[in-house]
Amino acid sequence: MYLGIDFGTSGARACVMAPGGQIEDMARLDFGNLTPDEAAATWSEVLFNLIAQVPISLRRRLQALAVDGTSATVLACDEALNTTYPPLLYNDARAVDEAEAIRRAAGAEHPAAAASSGLAKVLWLKQRLGPERARLYLNQADWLSALLSGRPVSDYHNALKMGLDLETGQWPAWVATLIDLDFLPVPVKPGTALALVERPRARELGINPDCLVRAGSTDSIAAFLAARVSQPGEAVTSLGTTLVLKLLSETRVDAGEYGIYSHWFGRYWLAGGASNAGGGVLRQHFSDDELLTLSARIEPARATGLDYYPLPGKGERFPFNDPELLPRLEPRPPTRTEFLQGLLEGLANIEAHGYRKLAELGATPLASVAGAGGGARNDAYTRIRAQRLQVPITRAAEQEACYGSARLACYGSDLFPGGGDD
Repeated sequence: MYLGIDFGTSGARACVMAPGGQIEDMARLDFGNLTPDEAAATWSEVLFNLIAQVPISLRRRLQALAVDGTSATVLACDEALNTTYPPLLYNDARAVDEAEAIRRAAGAEHPAAAASSGLAKVLWLKQRLGPERARLYLNQADWLSALLSGRPVSDYHNALKMGLDLETGQWPAWVATLIDLDFLPVPVKPGTALALVERPRARELGINPDCLVRAGSTDSIAAFLAARVSQPGEAVTSLGTTLVLKLLSETRVDAGEYGIYSHWFGRYWLAGGASNAGGGVLRQHFSDDELLTLSARIEPARATGLDYYPLPGKGERFPFNDPELLPRLEPRPPTRTEFLQGLLEGLANIEAHGYRKLAELGATPLASVAGAGGGARNDAYTRIRAQRLQVPITRAAEQEACYGSARLACYGSDLFPGGGDD
């Protein structure tokens, strides 16, 4: 059996997969409203509790596991992996001065040259903690995997926003001008075999003592892996708290001004970006029951004409990078059904704009889109998206990112075309 664990924005999920791809068990735990001081302790507790929810008969048969996490969520740690400062979350954009230093060193187009990047957060923390309070800076998935394996490394996907050179798989010289590389994890391919689950931890959790920990990925790429997309031109849109676009492309595209970057995917590239808009803004205005009831009343063929840009707060990352952009949610129509439709149309417009921009920059043209996340289950939203994207839209083969991580646990780097080759 193979275990995939997904740490998202609001909770964590686990999936146990059989070798043939069948799902044997699923588990979920929500975080609740965490304060920054509570985050790290809660994540570690949820990690172990989630594994403990898996039936013991399956835990004893685990051959490998992999963990994904939110991209550019950074933790400062001591040598024993204890956190020494509250984690800086994926959307934290306080490191403005540090981002400017990265732009001077690497150029404005680099994915790390943003105030919310992993490297910008590392430099912000380093300035305030010094070497006596932090010996290692890890992404969320790196840290959680290390709690199980004892090996603090970073996969290529999580390491990209820390400045990784994807052509060499190494930290480039310009990163070394900003921070001693000893403070950064060793970069490895996603799916790389790290170590067995540490013996005391395996015994405590009732896991097969020969269970291997593999290097993980980001939550959005795990969602892509869950969809089992394999051909250039095919894309996955993750419709969760935020809106994330991933297009499998034969060409690498990077454009910092649009919040666009490409991830390593073996001999291909995974091009895309993450908008701050998404399901989070819907939950600011509607309950789950309202979303179901009102969505059933929407007539997608009759557009509202509302020109909303549905952000949950100030700032946008993709399909253009503007930390000062404000939500546009006016004028308000007479009914809440029309208001919801206007928000869904706004989200679909952002998605269409994003894929158009990828094509303009040279990515493989969009051929089809698979939807993942809660939004993919909304029929009205799917029909609105189809009007704007003008390509076939389906629901992903599997909806949960933890299933993608389970596939990564099973197949390792061989999951990426040509990715297992040395």
